[in-house]
Amino acid sequence: MNGIKYTVLTEKSIKLLKSNQYTSNVESGSTRTEMKHWAELFFGFKVIAINSYRLPGNFINRGYIMHYRRIIIKFKSGYSIPPIIYNIEKIT
Repeated sequence: MNGIKYTVLTEKSIKLLKSNQYTSNVESGSTRTEMKHWAELFFGFKVIAINSYRLPGNFINRGYIMHYRRIIIKFKSGYSIPPIIYNIEKIT
């Protein structure tokens, strides 16, 4: 699973967890179909929608270098990742 680098836990991503949406960082050259395939293999659930955007990279000599993209994955209702849900209940 080379595509998904790691899950992201920010204030916005914690709020999205309540609506069954999970945030992860992936490689910058990935397509939307690859991201959907990686998410379905990684989590084992059916993906309804994927939103992605590029994060600002580092400025080197002549331009920016994009290191990764952030995706927000929405799963089918009824599916969730239990360890993350338990942490949210403790936080909120």
